[in-house]
Amino acid sequence: MSRGTAYDPVSIAFHWTIAALFLGQMALGLSMERVKSMALQFELIQWHKSFGFLILVLASLRLGWRIAAGAPAPDAGLGAVERRAAALVQGALLALTLMVPAAGWALASTSTLGIPSFAFNLVIVPPLPLTPSAPAEAFWRQSHKLLAYAALALVAGHAAAALRHHMLLRDAVLARMLPGLSPRPAKPGDPQPSRRTSRDA
Repeated sequence: MSRGTAYDPVSIAFHWTIAALFLGQMALGLSMERVKSMALQFELIQWHKSFGFLILVLASLRLGWRIAAGAPAPDAGLGAVERRAAALVQGALLALTLMVPAAGWALASTSTLGIPSFAFNLVIVPPLPLTPSAPAEAFWRQSHKLLAYAALALVAGHAAAALRHHMLLRDAVLARMLPGLSPRPAKPGDPQPSRRTSRDA
């Protein structure tokens, strides 16, 4: 069980690795649609699939670790509403790191082109037991895209909230996931933000 208010090193490693891979996937997914060379587009799609499978594996391991190790106690300065909102966003992000690549796998599995998925040019990942068809492919393509954009929006809000805590509230919320980071010190003349307690609604 996790102790204290800081995340353990394994959770931190999962968090930042998956975050970096996900943002890279978004950039790769957008760029590969604009490539005119069919050969290059094929290579980029295979790399997009490869990193998608990697994210799916890491997100599954992260979920298992979260269940086994638990999570640290919330920051004492957070109000009840902030705690609930943070838990919902974190849960949604964890779910989306599984759902986005899973939808991509379903898209590849229902594609009528029947192109195999080569994971890092090492192994062929078998398709899911889904029937290839144009309607199914269109459904999973749209689902994959919408889930990815939903995840990106949550990531942006999550990052903005973390920076708000560090830059404006000057608390240790961001430091829980960044070892060695100290709360930003107040400067003379800076307004002192009010802090809500866990009893606040």
